[in-house]
Amino acid sequence: MAKSDGCEYFKRASLFWIITVTLSMGYFTWTVFWPQQVPYDNLGPLGTLSKHLVDNHHALMYKGWWASWVVHLGEALVAMKICSDIGVKSTTARCLWFVQTVLFGFASLGLLLKYKRDHRHKQH
Repeated sequence: MAKSDGCEYFKRASLFWIITVTLSMGYFTWTVFWPQQVPYDNLGPLGTLSKHLVDNHHALMYKGWWASWVVHLGEALVAMKICSDIGVKSTTARCLWFVQTVLFGFASLGLLLKYKRDHRHKQH
């Protein structure tokens, strides 16, 4: 757990968000890079929507896939700034925040923002 000064603070994102983001990004990746292998007929309304997007907007989906990773990378860079702001000095903790935020985006960054807000209120 975190030391009181925040030097080694790290908190894992909730399992709900880890699973949700992993499955969502995994499905997005599958439809963008291997659309011919997706069993659209077995996925109900999601399959119908996915098939429509693949057939009519594949180039946009491809760009959106890359954009989503760029956004996650941007969030990870913001996480590094916040780590500096709140005094997370541990290289291990900073690396964990960076990797977790690249992988899970705001599900991770939100935890760091909440800690920053709560930490700031305790100092005043």
